[in-house]
Amino acid sequence: MRIHKEAQRALKLGIDSIVEQFQLPRSFSPEIESEAARASSGFQLQDGNRIDLTGLPFVTLDPTTSTDLDQAFYLEEDGETIVLYYALADIGAFAPHNGYVAQEAWKRGVTIYGIEGKIPLYPKSLSQHAASLLPEGPRPAILVTVSIAKDGTLHLHGVESIYCASRAKLAYDAIDIRNYPLLKAFAERMWLNDLSRGAMRIDSPQQEVIADETAPGGVRLELRSRLYSEVVNSALSLAVNIALGELLRNAEVGLFRTMDTPNENAIRQLRRSAHAFGIEWHLAESLYDLQRRLDPNNASHQRFLLETRRSGGRASYEIFSSKKKPWHSAIAATYVHATAPMRRLADRYVLDLALLIANRKTVPESLIEVISLLPESMQRSENRANGVDRAVIDLIEAVSLQHRIGEVLDAEVVDADAGIVQTQQGAIRARASNLPRCNHGDKVKVRIEEANPAKRRVRFVGVF
Repeated sequence: MRIHKEAQRALKLGIDSIVEQFQLPRSFSPEIESEAARASSGFQLQDGNRIDLTGLPFVTLDPTTSTDLDQAFYLEEDGETIVLYYALADIGAFAPHNGYVAQEAWKRGVTIYGIEGKIPLYPKSLSQHAASLLPEGPRPAILVTVSIAKDGTLHLHGVESIYCASRAKLAYDAIDIRNYPLLKAFAERMWLNDLSRGAMRIDSPQQEVIADETAPGGVRLELRSRLYSEVVNSALSLAVNIALGELLRNAEVGLFRTMDTPNENAIRQLRRSAHAFGIEWHLAESLYDLQRRLDPNNASHQRFLLETRRSGGRASYEIFSSKKKPWHSAIAATYVHATAPMRRLADRYVLDLALLIANRKTVPESLIEVISLLPESMQRSENRANGVDRAVIDLIEAVSLQHRIGEVLDAEVVDADAGIVQTQQGAIRARASNLPRCNHGDKVKVRIEEANPAKRRVRFVGVF
């Protein structure tokens, strides 16, 4: 118990250090909270410009504890096609562009997770109450309607301002997808769409922080593959983001999510990794085809999929340019971010633009100017969020091992050139000195040489 309390103290001190290093806001100013509260209480739902779709049985599907619900959906059949009605929280209805709330959102850029739950992009009175698509009554939303044919062909039907009422808050770990056959069928058709595009998307495992009262500090790390319900649900968002991407590309305006393809050096490195992991990769087989046949529940395949994810080009935001087609290599399509308006700053502006274009309305120069500022702003925000994420992982790794100095652990080499290994238990990744000559995927034993929460550093030494 003494060690457990010491670990908790180290974890708290470490989190405080991360907050200070990345200059993270722990709260909103009174002016911002006041403006958000007034917007929440004074919002008038009845608006002649909004379509009343409260009669449709929308539902949400998210992690059990989530309350900042960006999306609600309803599916129906129309002959042989499946029609998706995808409602997206209209944060703009509560936060005008020139208000305190919007100005603060530009400073934050994204919701940051891992620090005392999360640091939201918008005040909780909006993002977790008034604007969230909770099953608590009608909410304003922007509706994107998409249909998908049997062969996976997508068609965008429209983008409209609506108000809707979610009927149920479904959870990833509790839903039985078999009870929602249209949801499953839509996802399966999207996977056909993936195949036709030659998409290289993979459901790679994530290093995840897990609450565990028996672990030092009350947390531990593990690799976790996504639940089937998460994979199915992501197909809805993907369909909408691709459909809106095509809309904006055809209009020759907008903000796009892009990614370059892995270069030749990355492919050569991946081939060496596959060999080390015991994965047969035929010379004539593409990376895409290889990924398709790997099993994300196989430990070696998991680790290789993580390597492929890290080897790809860097995702970024780009405004439309006639000199270069907006393209996301992993998605294999023109693609936008529009489906998380309460968690990403850019999404609300992409939705504003799509709403105007889909309804053949003039796009004001002021909106074009705002969108031109978003690539730099979003990159800065994402860099900070990624830095926080890495720092939190490093901290928890150090906390979990600080009282185990000298123990020998089983590990696997994940970067032979840099001497990086990952432990088989806990998925802790760190540099190891004194390693024998080894390749990616080799099994090794390492001794814990250093675990310093204050420096957020773990170091191993190879043993023979």
